[in-house]
Amino acid sequence: MKLLDLVQTLSLPLTPLYAAPIWLRNLFFDIGLFRQKKVDAKIISVGNITVGGSGKTPMSIYILKTLQGMHKKVAALSRGYGRDSEGFVLVSNGKKVLAGVDQAGDEMYLTAMECECPSAVCERRVEGAQQLIRDFHPDVITLDDAFQHRWIARDLDIVLFDQRFLTGTSWLRKLPLPTGSMREPFSALKRADCIVINRKFSEKRDATDRLKKYVGDKPVFHAYYKAMGFIDVRNGRKYEPKDFQGQVSLAVCGIAFPHSFFNALDSVGITHENRLIFVDHKRYSDEEVQRIRKEFYGKNCYSVVTTQKDAVKLMQFKNELDDIDIYYLKIDLVLEEEEQFRAYLKRKLFN
Repeated sequence: MKLLDLVQTLSLPLTPLYAAPIWLRNLFFDIGLFRQKKVDAKIISVGNITVGGSGKTPMSIYILKTLQGMHKKVAALSRGYGRDSEGFVLVSNGKKVLAGVDQAGDEMYLTAMECECPSAVCERRVEGAQQLIRDFHPDVITLDDAFQHRWIARDLDIVLFDQRFLTGTSWLRKLPLPTGSMREPFSALKRADCIVINRKFSEKRDATDRLKKYVGDKPVFHAYYKAMGFIDVRNGRKYEPKDFQGQVSLAVCGIAFPHSFFNALDSVGITHENRLIFVDHKRYSDEEVQRIRKEFYGKNCYSVVTTQKDAVKLMQFKNELDDIDIYYLKIDLVLEEEEQFRAYLKRKLFN
């Protein structure tokens, strides 16, 4: 038995301690003891029922840009996982980013930079949405990672899955935390309006059958990642992947599933034998920056390549890294059924 499987098996007795409060809380919402609050804007929740790595933030960015293309006024809201601040923080007014990554959290900071729309973080999503509505009057607000936050009523509930999770054979992973990776059981999908299966950089596999029992006739869309090129962290200059092929680079990342980043580098022909892997949502300090510098010079690397989520935090160390060429791989989420999804948004939100 693998060490991870052993640890998961030993944690089985703890699983009911996690699952029972979740079940009870959902029951209170279902019977009306807890009530959702409706706000004066269309609300799209982008979430999942597993921990980390399904692509919620790229999907939120995709939706925001799609709605902007429809000439809708949009805003973005999340709790701001990993931030130093508390309460409502306006991250961007749509013209300028107003909060740093420590106050905003890496995901909302990235969303604000990418979408140039009013963006905020707030633990209480109802209060956060009401503040955005008072100040900016958006037509639509996206909620990043809000499937379990049921206090705010939503017009569209989207649930994402990593294809690897659905097609994997480990039954332990499909148990609730802390044994498995499930925040909620598959039966929670009855609350979802549609499902998005994200294969990232993997080959497409038939994963829909595993969901049919719970999804029924709800729409299922399919997403993947596309590498767009490398961006210089210091000046924003864009380079083609071919500019890095054949060079010795140091790959640095602190995300939920590092293999996704390495698969992305493989897709554009970039070697990644030299790696520094940190925990998800890694908050870099001088110590980690010095590790990067030591590894970079010790392996005689040409450049450091990292993820966009890591780059927004490493930007704070421009002076410490001014003698190192550091780039992030720009990745966009693409929906295979793009036109069908646009029509679905229109029908659900504006008809």
